[in-house]
Amino acid sequence: MQKKSSIQRVGLIKRLVVVIYDGLLLFSVLFFTSALWMLLFNLVAPDSIYVDASKLAANKLAAFTDGGKVIAFSIVTLNILAVSFYFYGYFWTNGGQTLGMRAWNLYLTKPDGKFIDWSLAAKRYLWALLSWASFGLGFLWVMFHPQRKALHDLLSDTQIVFYKPPTTANKS
Repeated sequence: MQKKSSIQRVGLIKRLVVVIYDGLLLFSVLFFTSALWMLLFNLVAPDSIYVDASKLAANKLAAFTDGGKVIAFSIVTLNILAVSFYFYGYFWTNGGQTLGMRAWNLYLTKPDGKFIDWSLAAKRYLWALLSWASFGLGFLWVMFHPQRKALHDLLSDTQIVFYKPPTTANKS
């Protein structure tokens, strides 16, 4: 375990780069899973979500009914929340790194340096949603906090730290 004074904290720019990197991967997973859910729903109840084709304008192939819009929105929203929670929770609880964090040697830990468990991952995820819902203001907190913690870091008692792996001796 590292001493508290030797822990290097991660600033806003690196965090945003990691968010973009992870976001690209997460977007592709969300696109795939949303398409699967919508395909499944279309197979089970197609008549309840589409307007009768004879009532559509010539330039439209299909349109949702009001009920179909609510159902489709609900499916996509629940998929986004569930898949993104599992995505982040899995990486955070298994090695403390998402793929974006791995590229920068960043780790998510508790203050004692240990990796988080699923209950803490859920807490952090919910607080991170609040950080995003406030137009990213929770992330800007990093710029003002002395330990460079975002709002969701503070509220979940977690930290993102830079860890440089020890160099190994040259093998000759």
